Amino acid sequence: MRHVIALDVGGTGMKAALVGADGALLHEARRATGRERGPDAVVESILDFAADLRAHGIKEFGEPAAAAGVAVPGIVDTERGIAVYASNLGWRDVPMRELLSRRLEGVPVALGHDVRTGGLAEGRIGAGKGADRFLFVPLGTGIAGAIGIGGGIEPGAHGSAGEIGHIIVRPGGPPCGCGQRGCLERLASASAVSEAWAAASGDPDADAADCAKAVESGDPRARQVWQNAVDALADGLITALTLLDPHTLIIGGGLAEAGETLFTPLRAAMTARIVTFQTQPLIVPAALGDTAGCLGAGLLAWDLLGEPDAPTDPDPDPDPDPDPDSTEVTA
Repeated sequence: MRHVIALDVGGTGMKAALVGADGALLHEARRATGRERGPDAVVESILDFAADLRAHGIKEFGEPAAAAGVAVPGIVDTERGIAVYASNLGWRDVPMRELLSRRLEGVPVALGHDVRTGGLAEGRIGAGKGADRFLFVPLGTGIAGAIGIGGGIEPGAHGSAGEIGHIIVRPGGPPCGCGQRGCLERLASASAVSEAWAAASGDPDADAADCAKAVESGDPRARQVWQNAVDALADGLITALTLLDPHTLIIGGGLAEAGETLFTPLRAAMTARIVTFQTQPLIVPAALGDTAGCLGAGLLAWDLLGEPDAPTDPDPDPDPDPDPDSTEVTA
């Protein structure tokens, strides 16, 4: 059975699948990234995982994968196939495509940026399906973005398009790891809300999910923390709207799991900021959850072969066939 390897590398975990020519998810597995062992060990873990997936495909389907798609975090040079830099994994200038192709005995490999790859999946088969212009914004540890145009994702001239998390929304605000102050991700990411709610509640272990629950129960401190984050997010998104004029804003990541606790005030805040020349986009939750990166990696692989097949109705709760040596993790 013809298939490709799809691999999504996160800061703490890797998700993988073998994807059939009809888009069927033939096999799924997860493993720890193992970043505590250092960047070289992480690279080796990725190569080993890919090789095991290839072996599984040969055993189960009688032939090796036709191609592989791999999504990685950080700065990615997709043209040269190089993982340029990832602060959370500690690597620099890793020739990932070459290393993977060699380990997979010469099959073609497509390398992609994790958020843009997830955005590709959301645009083609997820919440952005049918929208010729969309912006995918996952709200997780940080905030990034993927700009969808005509079925593809715009990487920018230097591979850094869509980094909405580093729009300055509060000049002189809290310092950001990028070197600026007042960046959107320092005020509206899941980690920023967790930090603010821990301080406001006096519970150092409190996180964004706890804040959302407290908002729903009517806690005024939580409501203030939450509204501050929503206002900052709306300020960042209105800047993106002004520049990009998307048809749809797709909001994903951990903060989006709060559902209407996030989306109702966010839509109201965006409406309040819309001016006469702007059109309010649809603001919708992401549809694919933490499978988006893996599904997008499969799309990259089929695109590489000139066969952009993909799941048309992905199962939101698949029954995985995990590798017996795998360890379940959350990326």
